[in-house]
Amino acid sequence: MWRWVGVCIFLLIYSLSLTAQGQPPGPRPPSQAAAIHIDVTEGEGALNSIRMHRAHDPVVRVTDAAGAPVAGATVTFHLPATGPSATLPDGGVTSTVQTDSQGIAEAHGLRPNSRAGEFQIRVTASWHGAVAQAFLAQTNAEPVARSGHTKLYVILAAVAGAAAGGAVLAMRGKSSPAETTTATGSITAGSPIFGPPH
Repeated sequence: MWRWVGVCIFLLIYSLSLTAQGQPPGPRPPSQAAAIHIDVTEGEGALNSIRMHRAHDPVVRVTDAAGAPVAGATVTFHLPATGPSATLPDGGVTSTVQTDSQGIAEAHGLRPNSRAGEFQIRVTASWHGAVAQAFLAQTNAEPVARSGHTKLYVILAAVAGAAAGGAVLAMRGKSSPAETTTATGSITAGSPIFGPPH
């Protein structure tokens, strides 16, 4: 009897092992995950205006190993917490978004801080266990106010020069005192003469 019980247990264990082998595999480990890549499409090398509080929003595109866009990837933009940097509309320095159907992700509403200089934005993306990283550089700068005034000064100088030239030409167009002809005549006193109209 115990022999039959042992055989039944053996058969049960064997059947369970076959069932486990027939199950679909679980999630692939990161080493076997499909590779992804981040391409920076906008914002690289941008010059942000501190005085006007304007910055260029970074835009990236996530693709797979074949170059096809990856939709639904999680993308995080990391801005520096100190030094030259920018902030998001909520005042933070990190923005996490999902890529659209074209694999595009963007950090909206960047505003430069008051520190001038270059800084880097770190971008990370993850999708089905695959991870990618990229960097893009931007620079905060205070615009030179003199540039606009210099142009205005040039325009005013040109107008003033033209006016001066016109004055010279006007002076040249007039006759000099030596060339001025003055009509002269004399009036002789005497009795008036009246006669019929001519």
